[in-house]
Amino acid sequence: MADATDTDISGAGAAGGASGWEFTDDRGAASAAARRPGRVLAYVRAGAALLDLGVRPVAVYGSAHDGGLLDPVKAGGLAGSGVPYLGAGRALDEARVRELGGVDLVVDVTYDGKSPYALDEALADRLGVPLVALSVGSELALSAIVGRFGELAGALGATGAAAGPVGDAEAALRAAAGRTGLSVLALSGAGPEQVHLARPHAWPELARLAELGVRLVDPGPGPGASWLTTDWEYALGLAPGLVLFDSRANAVPPQVVPQGARLAPWNPETPPSPAAYARFFQDLTAALEDHQ
Repeated sequence: MADATDTDISGAGAAGGASGWEFTDDRGAASAAARRPGRVLAYVRAGAALLDLGVRPVAVYGSAHDGGLLDPVKAGGLAGSGVPYLGAGRALDEARVRELGGVDLVVDVTYDGKSPYALDEALADRLGVPLVALSVGSELALSAIVGRFGELAGALGATGAAAGPVGDAEAALRAAAGRTGLSVLALSGAGPEQVHLARPHAWPELARLAELGVRLVDPGPGPGASWLTTDWEYALGLAPGLVLFDSRANAVPPQVVPQGARLAPWNPETPPSPAAYARFFQDLTAALEDHQ
């Protein structure tokens, strides 16, 4: 049996039934339909993952952080794909959804295993379609998160979706981390006076980096399960060699950089697909090696 540091995140498909369709999401909610859904409306992160895995959504929506424009950092392969972006999910116009020609499944994510993150569940009820919410929270390992999206894609009919060179990317990252021994701090800028420092154990992809030997900086005790909110002076005092900064449109670029440190982008909403995480691992490997 593989240990935790060697977990494969290539994902696994699951076939939908020939005479009906059903899927149990990560809230434990079972969805069923007379036939396999073919018109999927999805939260942008989920939609980008499904696109990577071979399922093209008919449209996507954003979170409360998003405005009227699709954030290209969060969009992944959706950018330039022609898939319409309908704005923030909590303000989604039901009439506009119906103008798409109908949807038969909504796919969101969940951080708490109880509620969809970006959409009012009542909207799916009014549309009369199932809502599937897959976990992206810290209670699951990255391999399990990616695997669940693979299962959903398989249940939606995707076959032979490219897994991406995840194993090779992880091996290269492990080697680079061992050579450099560089300390890495992940953060999200909140303005000139404030910064959110990521707690590595709270983010599945950061926890995976730690398993691969990346020396992630823990910001220390204080309030906040996922972030420690503090000032830039405190962040500077942690003296990281590499800063992973939140590159989403709603985050503020780093206001200051520790002397001698390098910057590399980090998308806390990377699409949960093997290809997307392979790219992230490859980019981080390059950033570590550039520091040598």
